[in-house]
Amino acid sequence: MKKKTTQTLVECAMMIAMAVVLSFIKIYEFPQGGSVTLASMAPIVLISYRHGIKWGVLAALIYSLLQMILPPGFYPPPAKTFIAFAAVVLLDYVIAFTVLGTAALFGKPFKNKVLAGAVGAAAVTVLRLVCHFLSGILVWDSYAPEGTPVWLYSLGYNGTYMLWEIIITAVAVAVLIPVLDRIDTARNRT
Repeated sequence: MKKKTTQTLVECAMMIAMAVVLSFIKIYEFPQGGSVTLASMAPIVLISYRHGIKWGVLAALIYSLLQMILPPGFYPPPAKTFIAFAAVVLLDYVIAFTVLGTAALFGKPFKNKVLAGAVGAAAVTVLRLVCHFLSGILVWDSYAPEGTPVWLYSLGYNGTYMLWEIIITAVAVAVLIPVLDRIDTARNRT
């Protein structure tokens, strides 16, 4: 049991590190924050599938804190009040990235592992979009062009980069699940 826990801990640490490195590989970066990355959320989603929601949420929480403190992060965010600052911390970082660890929950109804992985990845990245959407309405409303409803601006801005993140993450997870299963099978034979 102790060996299994140590292996899981090491794998989670490696996946978190991989997610951080991938988050620096930006396909496109938006001017007020948000970017399309090279499947940076996939390693966190895979932890949820491989080791369960408990490990997934813990790894995702650590990843969220790293996203907040590593560049570009926020230094500090241009929030005008403490409540706005807290909303940015929670909605743009802690909750937005921690939900990634619950991917296995959303994929559970599906028998096909690849489909379960893709659905779970898409579901949690949509939840991340919801967090950024709410933050856009509650905190970043001043960025909305005059005459544009804040909710529409937030959905348009955040949806533009998150749609690509949803697709990239779901595809990457669907491709990697069988690969990781083969690696596990080969490891168990030795």
